Amino acid sequence: MTALPLVFEAPRRAQPPRHLADLDPADRRAAVGELGLPGFRADQLARHYFGRLTADVDAMTDLPAPARDTLRGLLPPLVTPVLEQACDDGATRKTLWKGHDGTRAESVLMGYPDRATVCVSSQAGCGMACPFCATGQGGLQRNLSTGEIVEQVRQAAAAARDGALGTPMRLSNVVFMGMGEPLANYKRVVAAVRRITSPAPDGLGISARGVTVSTVGLVPAIDRLAAEGLPVTLAVSLHTPDDELRDTLVPVNNRWKVAEVLDAARRYAQTTGRRVSIEYALIRDVNDHGWRADLLGKLLRRHVGPSRVHVNLIPLNPTPGSEWDASPRRVQDEFVARVQAAGVACTVRDTRGREIAAACGQLAAQG
Repeated sequence: MTALPLVFEAPRRAQPPRHLADLDPADRRAAVGELGLPGFRADQLARHYFGRLTADVDAMTDLPAPARDTLRGLLPPLVTPVLEQACDDGATRKTLWKGHDGTRAESVLMGYPDRATVCVSSQAGCGMACPFCATGQGGLQRNLSTGEIVEQVRQAAAAARDGALGTPMRLSNVVFMGMGEPLANYKRVVAAVRRITSPAPDGLGISARGVTVSTVGLVPAIDRLAAEGLPVTLAVSLHTPDDELRDTLVPVNNRWKVAEVLDAARRYAQTTGRRVSIEYALIRDVNDHGWRADLLGKLLRRHVGPSRVHVNLIPLNPTPGSEWDASPRRVQDEFVARVQAAGVACTVRDTRGREIAAACGQLAAQG
């Protein structure tokens, strides 16, 4: 199904310029001191960036003009919008970003009646080589920096606040389900989560319970994340409960098998108190069989525990050149019923953004 190799180490590229969002509060004050300014200017700059969601130094009129000119270098442009597309009556908006080196990545902002969510990328491309995912088939270009990740969130928060989704909304949820394997860019992703969840002026002030970090199953990194003290939701992209098929659908399974991944999910749930989400893209005649639903329910009960896990079924989204399709509705409904019969919660994800290639598995940074 795929000839692409697994890539855990991103290619070395020129690093993006240092940005305020790359730095923790102590490092910000040190950086401002290196510029010859008192440390409290770092707090002022952070209040504008994280609290007021602005990176326009000229708008920070409580700072003296000479200080604004000096501090400008801590807010370099990291990601510039190249293309913006909308669908779902404006409730779904995809942005194609260009980095300092021309690298491209995408994020998707979605409005719901009770919340606004942004799906962000953690890498440009992906090295996990899943054959049904456009991102995985595009290969890995490089890791995104902490600042590049946070900038996707800040700009989404500002857009939601300013009515980009039709009515002004507060960004409440961040999901690391865009381009890339977040746990393969571990340090930068964790640093970004800390900036996202720290209260202003140290961060964007989004609740950690509103943040989801996905993974195809990098077991050591799951355990490491559990120890960070960040009560974020873990989403495991499982896609089939049997090793034979998963070795092909999710090639990382050749390194960490299903039982190992689910045991790590249980440890994560036990340590954080957060229920784990199991992501399962339902593919016609590939992984949608009734016996696989039964096995999935059985394994989740055994390895994770029914109270600690929730299955999130995703009807497969079409990608260019793919030979696969979503399962028929009756097959989908039967799969849900059989997982639920095992005592495990199972629901179908609301599909957003198919028309603009913004849905799960469709991001390819084209345009």
